[in-house]
Amino acid sequence: QVQLVESGGGLVQAGGSLRLSCAAHGRAFSGYNMGWFRQAPGKEREWVGAITASGMRTDYDDSVKGRFTISRDIAKNTVYLQMDSLKPEDTAVYYCAMDRIFKRGPIAITIPMGYDVWGQGTQVTVSS
Repeated sequence: QVQLVESGGGLVQAGGSLRLSCAAHGRAFSGYNMGWFRQAPGKEREWVGAITASGMRTDYDDSVKGRFTISRDIAKNTVYLQMDSLKPEDTAVYYCAMDRIFKRGPIAITIPMGYDVWGQGTQVTVSS
């Protein structure tokens, strides 16, 4: 059984940066695409971006493209979400998730049901 543990959230001013980490415990995640989602109060969980198992391809929602960067360190079993030029509308709980399909290939899954292992979430608050 694998567990995903996020860290790195916090309070930051608009225009600032944060880096979130998502560490996988229990088994290696090297064959799985990984995604990041976020959920603001009163809103549905929305896709932020994803990275392929190899780390060679990333995809992003238009709302974060050019500001957020996803990377992964396979040796450390960790995925990262670097968030720059943060805006108040980026305020949300951020979740990492593991694709439910092993070696799915370079396809970005943008819906929550495409993932079957989730972290506990980490709060990101951006003040104006």
